[in-house]
Amino acid sequence: MEKLAVRRTRHLAWAALLAAPAAFAQDLPITPLPASVTLGTGDFTVRDGAAIGIPEGDAGAASAARLLATHVKAERGITLAPRPGAAAIQLIRDASVAGDEAYRLTVDAKGVRIAAASDSGLVYGAMTLAQLLSPDRAYGKPVRVRAATIEDAPRFHWRGLLMDVARHFQPIEEVYKVIDQMASVKLNTLHLHLTDDQGWRFEVKRYPKLTEVGAWRTPPSSGGPVGPRHGGFYTQAQLKALVAYAAERGVTIVPEIDLPGHAQALAAAYPEFSVFADSPEVGHDWGVMPYLFNPAPEGIAFIKNVIDELIEVFPSTYIHLGGDEAIKDQWERSPKVQAQIKALGLQTGNQLQSWMIDQFGTYLAGKGRRLIGWDEILEGGLPASASVMSWRGEKGAVEAANQGHDVVLSPAPLLYLDQLQSNLGDELNGRLAVQSLEKIYKYEPVPAGINAEKAKHVLGAQGNAWSEYLITPQQVQHAYFPRAAAIAEMTWSAKDRRDFASFLDRVQPQIARWRRSGMEVADGAFAVGYTLQGSRGDALRANKATVALATQAPYGTIRYTLDGREPTAKSPAYSAPLTLKPGVTIRAAAFDKSGNLTAAARAFDTSRAALLTRTTSEMTACPGGSLYLRVPLTPDATANAPVYNIDLFNTCTAYPAAPLDIARGFTVSVARLARHWGLAHETGKRRDQYPATMHGELVITARCTAAANDKTIKPIVIGSFALPDPATAPTQFSFSGTFPQMQGDEDLCFQFTSPVSAPFYTVEKVVLTEGATK
Repeated sequence: MEKLAVRRTRHLAWAALLAAPAAFAQDLPITPLPASVTLGTGDFTVRDGAAIGIPEGDAGAASAARLLATHVKAERGITLAPRPGAAAIQLIRDASVAGDEAYRLTVDAKGVRIAAASDSGLVYGAMTLAQLLSPDRAYGKPVRVRAATIEDAPRFHWRGLLMDVARHFQPIEEVYKVIDQMASVKLNTLHLHLTDDQGWRFEVKRYPKLTEVGAWRTPPSSGGPVGPRHGGFYTQAQLKALVAYAAERGVTIVPEIDLPGHAQALAAAYPEFSVFADSPEVGHDWGVMPYLFNPAPEGIAFIKNVIDELIEVFPSTYIHLGGDEAIKDQWERSPKVQAQIKALGLQTGNQLQSWMIDQFGTYLAGKGRRLIGWDEILEGGLPASASVMSWRGEKGAVEAANQGHDVVLSPAPLLYLDQLQSNLGDELNGRLAVQSLEKIYKYEPVPAGINAEKAKHVLGAQGNAWSEYLITPQQVQHAYFPRAAAIAEMTWSAKDRRDFASFLDRVQPQIARWRRSGMEVADGAFAVGYTLQGSRGDALRANKATVALATQAPYGTIRYTLDGREPTAKSPAYSAPLTLKPGVTIRAAAFDKSGNLTAAARAFDTSRAALLTRTTSEMTACPGGSLYLRVPLTPDATANAPVYNIDLFNTCTAYPAAPLDIARGFTVSVARLARHWGLAHETGKRRDQYPATMHGELVITARCTAAANDKTIKPIVIGSFALPDPATAPTQFSFSGTFPQMQGDEDLCFQFTSPVSAPFYTVEKVVLTEGATK
C-alpha cells in the first residue's frame, strides 16, 4: 500500500491524496477529517446481514458494535449483526493504538478491522465505519468500501455542545437523540445547563422544593390572561440512565448548577438561602436578574449537599458551577453579606465570589472532581482549583491559561448557537447576529495571546445553545445541526489540514445521515438568497427588477425557474443577475455535482405588491438603534411562526427606502409581546418614549433617518395611532392610513410610545398600496 498524507485543497481533502482516484472523494466522506490515511487497492462489500465480530466478554466492544449497527440501520438501511468471535467486520483491542480516543480502521479485500486500546477509540472507529457505509444517498443497498487504513486521534480532549434545559425544559428523550448525533461526529462532551432563574431541572432528594417549586414558572403577560405553566425536571434515576447511555457513545455529561447569580428559581424554592430571604416567583424574564445565592455558612453547606447528590449522578471529572452575570447589588446592599466580606478580610463582592468558588473547588477536589466556571470567576482572583470556560470573548481563556489553569473556549457570539445561521427571512427564533457554518468552522480554539508553553491548558471548545428563544426540540436541533459538524472538525482535526471547501463536500452526506435519523437540520448555509439590485422603488419605477442569487456557503450549482415550478437539476443554471418584469416569481435552489438538492428551494416574488411589502425580517433598526432578537409571539410558543425582529432598547423599527412617490396608502400589522427582558445595569440604554395617551401610540414618521443624520431636516409625521387597552385587545391588530404627496424613497420609522411598564410592541408587516385610498 502507498502511504499518503491527507492534503488540504479547495475541493476535497481526499481529492488531493497522491495517486488517489477521483472517486475516492466520494468513497470517504468522513467528518471530522481523520489524522491520516493509507490507501490500499481493491475494496470490500458490506451487505445486509453482515456480522460484526467482538472479543468474547468485551462489554465496551459489544457496546461499540451495537452503536455501529444502530447507526448503519438508520443511515443506510442495512442490518449488521454483532456477535462474539471472528467476522468480516471485526472490533479488536490493541494496546499499540496510543491515545485514550485513538483508533485504527483497516479495510481490505478480506474485511474491516477496528482496533483501539480504549472503549472510546472503538466507538469512534465504529462511527467512522458508519460514515463509510453511508457515503451517498442510496438506501438499503450493499456498500463497496475502498481499501484504506485510517489512523486517527483528536487534537483536543473537550469537543462539546451546551444544552440549556433550564430556560426551556427539553424532554429527556430529546437529550438522548442529541447524544446519539454528537457521537456520530465524535463530539464527546455534553454540558447540561441544569439551573437558572427560570427553572431548576435536577432532582435533589434532600431539598425537594428545588423541583416541586423551582422547576415551574408562570409565563409573563402581554395583556389579558397568561398561558399555562412551563416546566419539568429530571429525576436522578433518569439522569443516571442518561449518563450511562452517553458513556457508551463516548460522551461525558458535564452538569452545571449556576451560582451565585441566575439563582431566582433557587430563591423561589428556598428563600432562606437567598440574600434577603424573600420569596420571588420562579423567573419568567430573560436576561440578568438580581437574585443571588447567599454565601453565608448555611448557604455554603446547602450547596455542598447539592454537590454531593450531583456527583452521585454525574461521574464527570468536571462539575460546572457557573459564576456568570452575577451582578452584586444584593450582596452590596446586605449588611450581613458586607459583614461576611469584612470578616474574611476581603474588599469586594468579586473577591467574595472568588472565595466561594474556592470553597466549592476545594470541596470537589476532596472528592476527586474539578470545578469549572464561566470566565467571571477570574474577576476576584482565580482559585488554584478552578478551570475556566471563556464566553466573553477569549480574554478570560488567555488570562487563565497563562496562569496555568485549564480552559475551554466558548466565545460569544461566535460559538453561541442560538445566533441565527443565515440572514434568510425564514430562519427560526434566536439572536440576530449571524454565526455561519463557515465562521464557526474557521475558528481556532487556541487564542493568539496564550503563550506557546501554556497552549497545553486549552482543553478544547464547545458551542452553546442557550434556550431563551429555543423552545422546542426541533428548534434546538436546528441550532445545532449542521454547525455541530463544524465544531467537531474544528476540535478534532489538525489545524493545518482543515479546509472549508473540503468540509462542505464531506458534510453533505452527514446532513443526510442526520435527517435519516429524524433530526431537524438547518439548510440556511446552502439555501439561495436573493438581493435586489437598487431600491424597490427603482424597480417599480423602471418596471423591471434585477435580482442576484447566491448561497452563503460556496457550494453547488444554483438552478432556477421563472414559471412557478420547483427547480430541478435540469433547470437553467444561474450565472448572472436576472432582469425581469415585475410579476415574475423566481424559484431557486443549489444542486451538488450528483444532482441532489442541498437545501429546499426559496422563492422571490417580483410583483409590485410584493415589492411594496416588508415583513419583520426585512425591517431595519431605527436611527441609533440595533435589532437584537428574533422572538415568538409568546415566550413559550411552540410554533415556528410568527416571529419578530426587535430592538430590546427601543420599540422602533424602520421600513427602509419606502417609495413614497408611488405608495399612497399603508397598512401596518402590529404585535404585542410580553416585555420580559431583564436588562439589569443596562436599563440606562433603554430609550423611553413619552406617551400622550393612556396606553401609548404608534407614531409613523418619514425622513427619520435623514433627520437623525442632519438636524436641519425635519421628519414628517405620517400618522399617530392610539394603542388599545392590552387587557382587552387582541395581541395582533393593524392600522391603516394614507401618505401625503411625496417624492422618491424615504425611510419610514414606526415608533411605539407605550410605557416601559406596559407590554412590548413591534411591527409584524407593513404593506404599502398604490393608487387612491379611501
